[in-house]
Amino acid sequence: MKTRLLLLAISLALFVPSVAAAETTYLYKAKLVQAAPGKLLEVIDLYKATLTGYKDAGDEPPLWMRHSQGDHWDLLVLLPLKSYADYYSLERVAKRKLQREALTRLDDLIAWQEDVFVYGPPLDELRGAFAAASFFHVEMFQSLAGKQAELFKEREMENAYLKMLKRPENFIFVRDQGAAWDLFTIGAYRDLKHFAESAGIPESEQEAAAKTAGFAAANRIGPYLRTLISSHHDTLAVSIKQPPAKNAGPSYEDSDSHTH
Repeated sequence: MKTRLLLLAISLALFVPSVAAAETTYLYKAKLVQAAPGKLLEVIDLYKATLTGYKDAGDEPPLWMRHSQGDHWDLLVLLPLKSYADYYSLERVAKRKLQREALTRLDDLIAWQEDVFVYGPPLDELRGAFAAASFFHVEMFQSLAGKQAELFKEREMENAYLKMLKRPENFIFVRDQGAAWDLFTIGAYRDLKHFAESAGIPESEQEAAAKTAGFAAANRIGPYLRTLISSHHDTLAVSIKQPPAKNAGPSYEDSDSHTH
């Protein structure tokens, strides 16, 4: 009897979504940027040059990544706002004036961009994951009408599935206003090899994890998701590192084989 109760407790603990999934109360501004042809490195350099301006304005510096393959954007920039009241206070807006002037130089280098304000996980948890990662999997969704809440629940269920398989869970971001995306998730991995390790998980373990998380079967996760969405874009991305010290060798960004 005690053994059965212990197994039940473990199963319930695995099913409970992590903080990364459940607490989507911190406000972020997500910006997707596509550089003009041949201008990507200039865009990256200009963004890097403005990083100190965030601190001067009392803002949190952004988290960002560079497209490797998938959707057509080049950069995903996450600006931590905390809340509208904090970010748009008169004092912060006044301090931000100089930074706005610097960022207007990007207009000559950007072919396309879109913004969406989203509620996501606590900033400290997100920063920790980004600091340890060099490879990301981004999934962006538009839900069918009336399916937004069910889509969020499905993403939580999939995190429970990943947790049971000891895989990194996805950070969930829910749209408040802006672009058309209702929800997007970011999975953070050490590298490409870490991302691909799921291919080696035994089928029996996948089946058990899927059913514990509430899915009919492992091979039904994708089909169920598609009953909730009208659009789904996947992108693989890499971290953007600061330039290496002289003679220190190439950074991860420098070794990225994708060309623009």
